[in-house]
Amino acid sequence: MDERSAAWAAATEAASEVPTLSALFAAEADRVGRLSVDVAGLHFDLSKMHLSKAAEAALTGLLGASDFESRRAALLSGAIVNPSEVRAATHTAERGSGSGPAVAAAADARHAMQRLVDRVEGGTFGEIRHIFHIGIGGSALGPALLVDALGGEGARYDTHIISNIDGVALERAMRACDPARTLVVVVSKTFTTVETMTNAESARDWIGSAERFVAVTAAPEKAAAWGVARENVLGFAESVGGRYSLWSAVGVTAVLGLGWVAFEALLAGAREMDTHFETTPVAANAPVLAAMVDVLYAAFLGAETRAVFAYDERLRLLPSFLQQLEMESNGKRVDTAGRALQHPSAAITWGGTGTDAQHAVFQLLHQGTHLVPAEFVMVKTPGHGLGAAHHRQLLANAVAQGAALMRGRTTEEALAVSGGDAGLAAAKTFPGNRPSSAIVLETLDPHTLGALIAFYEHRTFTAAVLLGINPFDQWGVELGKEMARAALEGSAGEGFDASSRALLARVL
Repeated sequence: MDERSAAWAAATEAASEVPTLSALFAAEADRVGRLSVDVAGLHFDLSKMHLSKAAEAALTGLLGASDFESRRAALLSGAIVNPSEVRAATHTAERGSGSGPAVAAAADARHAMQRLVDRVEGGTFGEIRHIFHIGIGGSALGPALLVDALGGEGARYDTHIISNIDGVALERAMRACDPARTLVVVVSKTFTTVETMTNAESARDWIGSAERFVAVTAAPEKAAAWGVARENVLGFAESVGGRYSLWSAVGVTAVLGLGWVAFEALLAGAREMDTHFETTPVAANAPVLAAMVDVLYAAFLGAETRAVFAYDERLRLLPSFLQQLEMESNGKRVDTAGRALQHPSAAITWGGTGTDAQHAVFQLLHQGTHLVPAEFVMVKTPGHGLGAAHHRQLLANAVAQGAALMRGRTTEEALAVSGGDAGLAAAKTFPGNRPSSAIVLETLDPHTLGALIAFYEHRTFTAAVLLGINPFDQWGVELGKEMARAALEGSAGEGFDASSRALLARVL
């Protein structure tokens, strides 16, 4: 048995013996302190997760057997970490972290972005009141999260993030805007993404030309051939994946809406988390501990999903952003050597906004038959001026849900509130021992949001190391795209089953 297999077996054994949450708290007087981390204005509490000392030790051993330190160093130095595409992953370089030539190249790209922003603000494109940001996947989800979370009433432009190929999305934005005062930002790494380019062409027809278009791409020659003036083309590296790209020129829409100072603060918050991830020992490293917990549940305890609930309206897009980050990164079936996995990979990420989600899906969390680790993301300082009552209720609900998931309600307690009716008491019994974690931002600002997103990136990477997979490719999105092209070209042949051919005949 090799070192990694032995470490995996040890983690399996430790996971099979994890005590209940109440037993863990009873046995560890310092459990909250041991499993809490404060960094960059964020507080992480993982104490209500089934991470026993034995499980933590076993997972730490698995990290070592998986060459975590060398893979982390490779990530931060710009070495190849994406074997299937033979690429580095240089998103940390985009915010000035790490080493290697990618850091200098990213700095040059930021200067180019700043010059373009200055030109927009200086009137080069005329009077601009609206911005269309056209992209899809990471080219839209990241900027949308930034603009929605940080824009508020202080946003400098009326911004519309358009990703869906369904023309309804673009048409609604068109109806709300004046084409003579609209700047269009088209984001496509290849500048061939079908959904993005179709929307861009319709926007160009609406405006009448590509004069007020900005292109963000790793293929600048294609953007120029499409009609965007070369001085309006911003580049980013092939080694920056879409779901990791908001730190690059892909974030130009956020820079326009929020200002350069805010974007620099976003990058600074991410760099602070990068330093924490790189230099902090495992036992106090927030992304590493969170990744251990994720793998403990997904790979060893049979949890097929992970739920994230943002108890702040400004973070309502966070669950959607994390769905792509986590599932596109770690939803894989083979390891880094191309061998079929013998264990589960990433859990299914889903979630919602508190307190809305409490009245929609929490029934399953509390009394359903599925094991679902839940994560509650809170902001201590309210983002509104309506007084303390709103925010106190919001935060009290977030904390109470975690407490209730862990505590549960015994049959005896249920009988006491059910007038002795056994059937009713059974319906009112909660099993408890259900895991949850908490992340508390002192305030929601560019610095803390940057740190939070970087935390999730490093957590995803560390989970991939533990699982033995490559988090930086996404071949799983390709086959469906290929078949869609075939359907549009009228060549849906043997690759399409009878049902699909009948559906195509009905709808196309």
